Amino acid sequence: MAPVTTTPAVASSPPVNVKLLLIGNASVGKSSLLLRFSDEQWIPEDEATATIGVDFKASLVHKMEVNGRRVKLSIWDTAGQERFRTITSSYYRGAQGIILVYDVANRETFDALPKWFTEIDTYVSSIVPKIIVGNKLDKEHSRQVPTSEGQAFATRKECLFLEASAKTSVGVREVFRDLVKRILETPELWAPVTPESGGGKRGDGEDGMPGTIDLNGRTAQGDNWGDACAC
Repeated sequence: MAPVTTTPAVASSPPVNVKLLLIGNASVGKSSLLLRFSDEQWIPEDEATATIGVDFKASLVHKMEVNGRRVKLSIWDTAGQERFRTITSSYYRGAQGIILVYDVANRETFDALPKWFTEIDTYVSSIVPKIIVGNKLDKEHSRQVPTSEGQAFATRKECLFLEASAKTSVGVREVFRDLVKRILETPELWAPVTPESGGGKRGDGEDGMPGTIDLNGRTAQGDNWGDACAC
């Protein structure tokens, strides 16, 4: 009998820990995108409730493989209401990717994107990849923001861009996969700093790793990739 093939290289390397932040105005569907991505579920808008502060629902419970690398995602869903902005600002620390969401059927949420970029520029390094997501693509009949306008804005901001629908699942996985790919192409955001590599500070982290927030030492559900991520 032929010998068993060796374990693929992807299984021999440690996972890359990645912290993503979902931001945008209230009611654009940030939590719905997250729920669709993590659990393949969708909650009707009349049943959804506003996120208070930060929702850790998907933190340390989702893992994926991208470009041959194992990735452990910590996805932080923030509230969009102005009265919580002083709370969520502290959670920008250590973020390695930003997902900015607007509602294609609500012009006001798109027009608010420059305001969000002002906040991002205050708290996040310019090398952190960002993706602008036009959510609620299923509301094409009431669209207020053309695809071309969203794409043009993203190009000016040097961001990735996608339209998606948490309701129908169109484009949702691509949002997270495309952003993670860009992060993996920016190793200074996640690769450990060693004396051999020159030491010094990388990103917003400490002890040679970006993002050092300890989420109570929890591990991913069904995770056999090691200890909890300090994302």
